Amino acid sequence: MALMITDECINCDVCEPACPNDAISLGAEIYEIDPGKCTECVGHFDEPQCVQLCPVACIPVNPAVVESREQLQAKFVRLQRAAASPAADAATPSTPSASTPA
Repeated sequence: MALMITDECINCDVCEPACPNDAISLGAEIYEIDPGKCTECVGHFDEPQCVQLCPVACIPVNPAVVESREQLQAKFVRLQRAAASPAADAATPSTPSASTPA
């Protein structure tokens, strides 16, 4: 299951930099968690870092996004591959095609 931030959030800025998946961002009024990026820190840590650090305990499980530990692990792998793809593409020099004049 992904996590969510409730309206009890005090915008303390502790959770955002702790998220290894960049799933947390400042919304219109409070911080928000992107369920497409939240793995509850599976693949990175034993416990969700935002939950561990939140001083007001306003980060429960999101009941609208039910995922097993295996699904969270698969999401972690998918996110890691996506993050590595642009870096791999940038490291590969492009070669001009044969039809392009040099």
